[in-house]
Amino acid sequence: MTALIKTIYNENRTRLKIVLDHPKGNVITTEMAVQIRTVLASLQEEHSLRMVNFEGSGGEFSFGASVQEHAPGLVERMLPEMHRLIGDMLETPAPTAAVVKGRCIGGGFELALACDFIFAAEEAVFGIPEVALAAFPPAAAALLPLRVGHAHASRAILTGTTRPAKAWHEMGLVTLVAPEAELDEAVDTWFDQFLAVRSATGLRHAVTATRMGLRDKVKRILPDLERLYLNELMRTTDVVEAVTAVERLSCSSHRVLAR
Repeated sequence: MTALIKTIYNENRTRLKIVLDHPKGNVITTEMAVQIRTVLASLQEEHSLRMVNFEGSGGEFSFGASVQEHAPGLVERMLPEMHRLIGDMLETPAPTAAVVKGRCIGGGFELALACDFIFAAEEAVFGIPEVALAAFPPAAAALLPLRVGHAHASRAILTGTTRPAKAWHEMGLVTLVAPEAELDEAVDTWFDQFLAVRSATGLRHAVTATRMGLRDKVKRILPDLERLYLNELMRTTDVVEAVTAVERLSCSSHRVLAR
């Protein structure tokens, strides 16, 4: 089995980096989701942990979930696994953060939305372009209105428009924006100031408390959105034709496009 992520602890195991490491844009596959969930399951015993960072290798956070795995016969496994990953992230026993450079698109944006904090490079862009494939993003449809409000979420989902980090910062979604060359140092400084000095036990209880409303609403809404996607959307010719066309283009040009 190919490793699609890297895990890096700091010296005293107060911070863990989970690095998406899939060539051509860190596309999130079913197997990558399984590997991340395996790491998250192991964190219950990490009692000194104060933050879990999700990052992308190669200058991009993630182009999104695999278009190929959105095809009939594959999406029935991929989508529930992605949603189990979102659920596991909301149960992670430490504050979580997405550290975003480059593009954070589709399923990659959904992963970031499940984090407590988002730190972004000035050059980073975020978007959920599923509507261009005659589809919609179930996890983002559940999470984004709760994070930025209905109006901002509707505009993002219905237009598929990508926006820079600054715009999402102004909406309150992105915690910190810095030049890309300075982002890692800025995140280190932020961690040292706000989390490293806190009790790990206290933080564990605090994240459980602060996520409770979000987690419970997502648990209630996401299964209905998943059924809508698999039982209704995937029976339409528009989405199947769009996924097939993008997959054909990806194979012919060796490009991986985000959902």
